[in-house]
Amino acid sequence: MHKIFHPFPFENKISISESESKHLCRVMRLTEGSQVLLLDGDGRKGLAEITLANPRKTELKIIEIDKIERRANFNLTIAIAPTKNIDRFEWFLEKSSELGIDRIVPILSSRSERKIIKPERLNKILISGVKQSGQYFLPRLEALTSFEDFVANNNPGFIAHCETGMKTLPFTEAIKNQTDINILIGPEGDFTSKEVSFAKASNYEEVTFGKSILRTETAGVYCSAITNALL
Repeated sequence: MHKIFHPFPFENKISISESESKHLCRVMRLTEGSQVLLLDGDGRKGLAEITLANPRKTELKIIEIDKIERRANFNLTIAIAPTKNIDRFEWFLEKSSELGIDRIVPILSSRSERKIIKPERLNKILISGVKQSGQYFLPRLEALTSFEDFVANNNPGFIAHCETGMKTLPFTEAIKNQTDINILIGPEGDFTSKEVSFAKASNYEEVTFGKSILRTETAGVYCSAITNALL
């Protein structure tokens, strides 16, 4: 069933945006009487019927609304350095939103190669991922934040880096019995030893993602997938 992202409240009859209307009518070719799912990104799904199929302004009639509470057993925050190639970072956003993640914090570290992002575009990608997967909750994308500020205001947590030794705890083991998970993922050039030391002094624990050295964006998706699978 086609999914539409629309802010709450879902009144008895609503009109959806022109961009959603064009996609629904011209791409999906849906007509009056077809049913769609509305997602608000805050725990609600609404089943609706198309009463007017117009590429400029499609109208819907609400049939029923389902509401769930945000998962209570854990909260996942990934603080990650945006990649030099923005396409890779956008891929991470898309896949992590499909898998389910609570908060994404782009961070600036010493070796960051990308220092500017476009939140409006990135939020559209998150919405697309939520629509694709039917997730109830839209991940919260925060402003670009310095590595030091994030660590100082979000601890304890975990930090992954390429110099991790053999005795470092695997991420899969570290997150067991955790409720609030903060994981730091560095840029292509990795975190500096100074940054690792700063994080450890702020109650961050070093973790490993296994024997392979993962790209920044791959590590982010790995965290999303593993966390949702185990918890």
